[in-house]
Amino acid sequence: MKFNGALLGAVVLAGCVGGATDSATTSKSQAVTGTIDSVKLPTTFLQNANAIHGEGALGDHGHHASFAHGVPNVDSVVNFTGSFSTPGFDGAGNPQSSWPFSMVGRDPARNEPTFFRAPIVPITVELLDSTGAVASYNGTPLRFTPGTDTVDATLRSPVFSPFQYNSGIGQFTDQMMRTQFWDKFPHHFWNDAYHDVLIPQVLASRTIQIPFGSWYFFTNAQGVPEATVVDINQFANQLFPPAPGDTTSVLGSLETSRQILTRDITTLLFKDVYLYSGDISNCCILGFHTYDSEPGDASNGNKERRYVMNYASYISPQLFGFGFQDVTALSHEIAELFADPFVDNATPWWLSSDPILGSGLCQNNLETGDVIEVLNQPVYPVAMNDRTYHPQNEALFPWFAMQSPSTAKGGAYSFPDETVLPNLSPHPLGVGCQAPPTP
Repeated sequence: MKFNGALLGAVVLAGCVGGATDSATTSKSQAVTGTIDSVKLPTTFLQNANAIHGEGALGDHGHHASFAHGVPNVDSVVNFTGSFSTPGFDGAGNPQSSWPFSMVGRDPARNEPTFFRAPIVPITVELLDSTGAVASYNGTPLRFTPGTDTVDATLRSPVFSPFQYNSGIGQFTDQMMRTQFWDKFPHHFWNDAYHDVLIPQVLASRTIQIPFGSWYFFTNAQGVPEATVVDINQFANQLFPPAPGDTTSVLGSLETSRQILTRDITTLLFKDVYLYSGDISNCCILGFHTYDSEPGDASNGNKERRYVMNYASYISPQLFGFGFQDVTALSHEIAELFADPFVDNATPWWLSSDPILGSGLCQNNLETGDVIEVLNQPVYPVAMNDRTYHPQNEALFPWFAMQSPSTAKGGAYSFPDETVLPNLSPHPLGVGCQAPPTP
């Protein structure tokens, strides 16, 4: 098993109104008493959190990329590889000009459609009290379930249903890929065949249980439980197999029974279940994408098996700021999964900053959503199927390749809203976006 993921995160800023930080510290110290009230927080804790960045687990003007077939000796989702050239520095500060990458789908220049089976696994989270029973608050079991309404809303969202974008009609990631590689394939209606299509299939729901001491829950003003945050390590232990052939974890069971395959793009769907790392002050992670690595055998030529997947919560309205709700996290993770399926696409150091908010983010990976989640217009409202969805805007490949002008459709650097990322990052930058070292 390899848990090598990229996260969509939110942190609580110091000095938040409403005393969220103090409440979190108090609750953490009281949790040892074993009472439910000791791990209860108001939803204002989440409302005062700002989504700022996802952390990738990695490690002059850009030029046109060159493409090839997929990553060799790996049994996984259909992918193509390529590279782009631009001056920069790697994570250790060494000069680097060639930047290889892999992405989901076929080389756009082949002008062919690719269809992906996309299993959706609804997962219920039960919070256990200090006795090991399912905890309850005011008579309500602390059980967070993506019911049929949530699953249906997800299927009808722009992640899985077609919508009209500047690049054409299609699913969110399909049109993102078409937009950023617009110069690679023809655009006459009789021979415009480049598409990446997700075919969703809802599998049977699963349940995981989180022991007391590894979770908090949130109530609204009426005292009704609305959301939970759980420790990321406990969470990952429930999802990822500890050894080949495991059937006790969610992914282990799905892989062993062949309900999910290496060619699939799997979504583990939750409802208002978020994560913290270490302690509650490091909250909240809204989603991640990664892959589970398992050994091959004679049946697949002894190739490493990589099961590409993402975790995302369907977000209830008004829990977070800046319009983060419904499929914001899911769209972020699926888009990044397409752009960086094996979480190893290093890029030159880039800096994304917002002059209005004063927020910023410095990274050196091809994480398309991270660039924009720190900006003041992170989501793109989409009215379809009798509701308004809020997928996240994404940075496009030419932005990471430092192309000027951009070779994407319309010279864009962002999708779907082309206005949220009008300029390239300063470049080249040194480690941590510092001034580059002098020769």
